[in-house]
Amino acid sequence: MGDPNEILRVDNVTVRFGGFKALDGLNFSMRAGELRVVIGPNGAGKTTLLDVITGKVRPSSGSVTFKGRSLAGLPEQRVAQLGIGRKFQTPNVFKSLTVLENLRLSVRSPRRVLAALLLPQAAVARRRVEEILETIGLTAKAHVEAGILSHGEKQWLELGMVMAQDPELFLIDEPVAGMTPRESERTGELLLALSRRHALLVIEHDMTFVRQIASTITVLDEGKTLCEGSVEEVQNDPRVIEVYLGQDREADAANPQPVCVVR
Repeated sequence: MGDPNEILRVDNVTVRFGGFKALDGLNFSMRAGELRVVIGPNGAGKTTLLDVITGKVRPSSGSVTFKGRSLAGLPEQRVAQLGIGRKFQTPNVFKSLTVLENLRLSVRSPRRVLAALLLPQAAVARRRVEEILETIGLTAKAHVEAGILSHGEKQWLELGMVMAQDPELFLIDEPVAGMTPRESERTGELLLALSRRHALLVIEHDMTFVRQIASTITVLDEGKTLCEGSVEEVQNDPRVIEVYLGQDREADAANPQPVCVVR
């Protein structure tokens, strides 16, 4: 019998682009409420994993299930409706609209029937937008056009737009790319806050940021899971040092470290 708390399962998924295997029999799973970080060298299959989950790419073989339901053949819009939200690396906001207008366009009807009965839908949506503005730290810029926000602020706005869809699982691709150290730190705080109510799958290269947010890391290499474990286990695994951190395995031969578990 499967884990009742499992929210996402990727079973033996292979994705071929011509003769190249972007994913090669990949197995991956997450529990509800988990914040998981996925790292790996360029070409490891990280973004392809997100593409398969959201229905943008269909696997050559294998299966993906969300809360026990198969996602096979479902279009991207239907996958999103089931409760999976995705934030891309490059912010995708309506630059000519204000921060507030961007969020209003993104908000979905509340799932809680009681809330909908107690308050008019417009009032519920307005309250939700106010909550999101506060969470992403953009209340003071609610009436500012999105196009003149800083890069980091645009990233936070897009996170807010995904939040407005109220997904159960967030897929977030390199959220701190191009950010200043302070923006990166603020983003980590935001994702940790989101993880109290949602499951998050985060793709990232910045190891300083990874150390800030991660409890469990999955390392991909050549479309497969290389290893999985805590930050310390992953950083000290000789295989990760060799293929991801660019160091030679022999450098640590005289001082062996714990090896993270391959799953």
